[in-house]
Amino acid sequence: FQVTTMSVFSQLSESAKQNPFSLPFRTANCASAVSALILCMWIIIYFWGVTQLVDGLMDWLAYGSTQYVARVAIGAATTVASAYEAGQVEFGTGKYYAYCAFGGVLSCGITHTAIVPLDLVKCRIQVNPEKYTGIASGFRTTVAEEGARALVKGWAPTLIGYSAQGLGKFGFYEVFKNVYADMLGEENAYLYRTSLYLAASASAEFFADILLAPMEATKVRIQTAPGAPPTLRGCAPLIYRTEGLTGFYKGLPPLWMRQIPYTMMKFACFEKTVEALYQYVVPKPRAECSKGEQLIVTFVAGYIAGVFCAIVSHPADTVVSKLNQDSQATAGGILKKLGFAGVWKGLVPRIIMIGTLTALQWFIYDSVKVALNLPRPPPPEMPASLKAKLAAQQ
Repeated sequence: FQVTTMSVFSQLSESAKQNPFSLPFRTANCASAVSALILCMWIIIYFWGVTQLVDGLMDWLAYGSTQYVARVAIGAATTVASAYEAGQVEFGTGKYYAYCAFGGVLSCGITHTAIVPLDLVKCRIQVNPEKYTGIASGFRTTVAEEGARALVKGWAPTLIGYSAQGLGKFGFYEVFKNVYADMLGEENAYLYRTSLYLAASASAEFFADILLAPMEATKVRIQTAPGAPPTLRGCAPLIYRTEGLTGFYKGLPPLWMRQIPYTMMKFACFEKTVEALYQYVVPKPRAECSKGEQLIVTFVAGYIAGVFCAIVSHPADTVVSKLNQDSQATAGGILKKLGFAGVWKGLVPRIIMIGTLTALQWFIYDSVKVALNLPRPPPPEMPASLKAKLAAQQ
């Protein structure tokens, strides 16, 4: 995975500078790399052996295969240690983007899988509010009718889908941010940095959702459709047999409607919140803060961004849940049926979920950067050339 990803991202830059707002790229190389990455992820995600392996993971662990788990853990620790000993990775290189993508895989895959029970209840509140009237009642009803094990329904497509989405979300964000900054120039990249964050995150999420959509459709079907197979290897083939490939992608447009505004808010709000925290709240400059203190700032900024993300994207999230529950439904029909109030059902659990989720994602992502010695540029400062121009005007 690492070799494949690094080779793809290496096409995106032949040279790089330490300045995060100055990096030359070629559009053709970027487009071809994006296509190659999407193709690689399709092969990985839909390779049947992988789906069998993921769904059987719990049973495999139940048979006491701890020695194999230990080997995997040791291998991962060795990789991190070797990366740390190798020194800091150069900013803007293929290796840098590959590690950023890896950090995205961990941050999104781990966090989304960890909150599957809350996500399941949230989805059921959205699609059946008469039965699941709130968080507490949702948990009680689910456990009473299906047992405690039902709370982890959909964990396998969640793990695969959101790991792939994290790869695209964080990896491509770093790429697009530098591509667009180079197009704008150093001064404009600083002046219009909020627009830069919005454009880069929207571009990254467009491709990330293409990777996510099939697993998201499968997850929601498992969690909310009566009689649906309870496993990935059972539900995904069923969707394909009955609805074809379009069954996995009919929720893609509303998924874009949900995820692109969410991600734009997630990245732009996070970047601006970090900047504001260091400027107005943290009592000392970022350079004087320890890595632990910097990670605390990351977590706080991530939670603040997550609350706004949940509010902005919730109506579209309700539509996505309804679409994937009912194979005959349309987005327009759902909106007409639910009305304005109906699309806001489940907002409170989603704020709790997304706030915590976003904070943990940024914390994990930044921790990976620290562990792998990746460059972590400070909040942007006004370029010297722009300072000189402003001084001359005065």
